[in-house]
This record gives sequence, C-alpha cells and structure tokens, in this order.
Amino acid sequence: MILNITDAASSQIKEMMKEEETENIRLRFGVKGGGCSGLSYAMGFEEDINEELDVLEDANGIPVVIHRQDVPIIEGTTIDFKQNMMGGGFTIDNPNAIVSCGCGSSFKTATNAGTPDENC
Repeated sequence: MILNITDAASSQIKEMMKEEETENIRLRFGVKGGGCSGLSYAMGFEEDINEELDVLEDANGIPVVIHRQDVPIIEGTTIDFKQNMMGGGFTIDNPNAIVSCGCGSSFKTATNAGTPDENC
C-alpha cells in the first residue's frame, strides 16, 4: 500500500467528497516543488486519471490517484485528521522525509530535495 488514510481522515475526506458535484471524484495526493524544505504536499479532488502516468489505489475506502513519479517519495505515508481547539486539519506522516520545515508543510527526502522557495 502506497498511502495510509486513518479512520478520522477518511471520514473527513468522505464528507468533503460529498460537496463535489460529480460521482467519479477521487482524492489526488502527491508532491510538488516548493516550500522551505524543497517539496510540498499536494492534495485535492479530481475526476480524471491518466492510466499511463497515474496509479489508482483504495486507501481506507477513499479512491486515491497518485502520479507514478511521486510513489517513491510518498510510499508508506499516513494522512490523519486532528481536531483541536483551533479547529481541525490534516497531518501527514511521511517516513521518507528526512527534513521538514518548522510548520510541517514542506520536506525533502534522501533522494529528492525538490526546489526550495527563495522567500523562506
């Protein structure tokens, strides 16, 4: 399994998916260049997949699309949803990340440093 989604995150994602206006909606999860450490997580909803470039996986009842090139960077990652007094939000635990920024939104791995933002 490439991606793990906890029960709390699955519940939250399913609620968000209900707000989308299509039945074939999937969660797209991956990485993009940027952030203080060089790579940032990207998460959103998408209908279409490219069977040559994407992997489709079921993670705790959520259909997830992942770009094939992102698989080695995020393999074994867990998405959770935490509730606190300030509200709630998703947390991402990536065992491949060797460096993360202070806010936790960007990272780099041993094999992929990405492209850090100059403004950080």
